[in-house]
Amino acid sequence: MRIPRIYHPEPISGQQQVTLSDDASHHVGRVLRMQPGQALELFDGSDVRYAASIVSVTKKSVVAAITAAETDSRESDLQIHLVQGISKGDRMDFVLQKSVELGVTSITPIFTQRCNVKLNQERLDKKQEQWRKIVLGACEQSGRNRVPEVKAAVSLAQWLAESDTSQRVILDPYATSRFRDIPQSTSYTLIIGPEGGFTEQEVQLLDEHQCLGVQIGPRILRTETAALAAITALQSHFGDF
Repeated sequence: MRIPRIYHPEPISGQQQVTLSDDASHHVGRVLRMQPGQALELFDGSDVRYAASIVSVTKKSVVAAITAAETDSRESDLQIHLVQGISKGDRMDFVLQKSVELGVTSITPIFTQRCNVKLNQERLDKKQEQWRKIVLGACEQSGRNRVPEVKAAVSLAQWLAESDTSQRVILDPYATSRFRDIPQSTSYTLIIGPEGGFTEQEVQLLDEHQCLGVQIGPRILRTETAALAAITALQSHFGDF
């Protein structure tokens, strides 16, 4: 039986026992119905994973004892920042989950001219929290010990105004460059448009900010397919695939 992996939001090093977070306690105690004596694996965002055993389970909390610690770096040497156009339904959730499995380092959701998602501040705050939970769940499932940051959602123009020293890449089916042609780097920013793609005005703006157009074949990919295909291409050429 697979031992559940659980994220702990505070440093574990030096502690003999930890009380799991409210969400983790609910998942372990109420959903998985685990009992004292059963094994867990904990991680706290460092390159260390901790073997643990459940000490107590109540309706509100779960306490676990740390039994061993092992340094275990599972991160790619390639830093990939995914800048993803916000899409409708579960497409955005799917991209976040799978991109974490593929090794992205950080994610910025962006609003674009063709974005069909309208959110007031309250709903956006809830979305941000939902996205962070999806990323945590993907780390728990995939074995990652470091948790990619989900940055605050901003407009494309706002994001482009920020300082960025990485190689910026945008998918363009009409570009002449392929991933094998782009300059080798240890850090890439991958910019993916929403459903319907970027407008001509946005493409021009991206070009003005030195975003390199690259194609993955002559076909038009859906937003969720484009992100995952491009991450895979970067990891294959420059990362740990």
